[in-house]
Amino acid sequence: MDFALASEPVDPVEPVPVPGTGGEQLYLRRTVSTAAKLLVVGHFAVGKTTFVGSLSEIRPLRTEETMTQAGAGVDDLAGIEGKTTTTVAMDFGRLTLSDSLVLYLFGAPGQQRFTRLWQDMTQGALGALVLADTRRLEQSFDVMGLLEELGLPYGVAVNHFDGAPVHPEEEIREALDLLPETPLVTCDARDRVSSTRALIALVEYLQRRTVREHA
Repeated sequence: MDFALASEPVDPVEPVPVPGTGGEQLYLRRTVSTAAKLLVVGHFAVGKTTFVGSLSEIRPLRTEETMTQAGAGVDDLAGIEGKTTTTVAMDFGRLTLSDSLVLYLFGAPGQQRFTRLWQDMTQGALGALVLADTRRLEQSFDVMGLLEELGLPYGVAVNHFDGAPVHPEEEIREALDLLPETPLVTCDARDRVSSTRALIALVEYLQRRTVREHA
């Protein structure tokens, strides 16, 4: 199986559950010939675990732990006071995006103290989807800066939170100082269809980059 991206358009398929597994698609389709490793990143409490969980066709691997008082002075809980757990290693999921393409999703913890882990996780990754929150857009700069330092292409998905301000796409693009070609979409990490569209936008962007690099 190749770990790359073909240039054909992405045609999303519905997962085929294995009987007796509670709806999980445990095994890859025989037609799958290409696999891609993608990171799902973003600042603390932006919805990465929810995003991976809503998409994964297998039971997602999660490494969430209960937040303690020791982290109260380190992790900014402004606006997310109800959050009680945090990822301490990674989230992992799998999504068959087309008859020939499977995505392996790695969700990275958002706190800066996990930067070294990010560096290890980028090995073999083709790109990253940065989740952003319009209430805390400024917290996305460190995330995008790290990806740029590591040379990993990325797209941005603004995750919808109830009560969060809504801004026009051009204003968000300007606020985040994104290049014209960098994908910018909105999504609801709780919704599988919405999250899939965000991933497709990233995959198609990476396909276009691949075509240009080999032209």
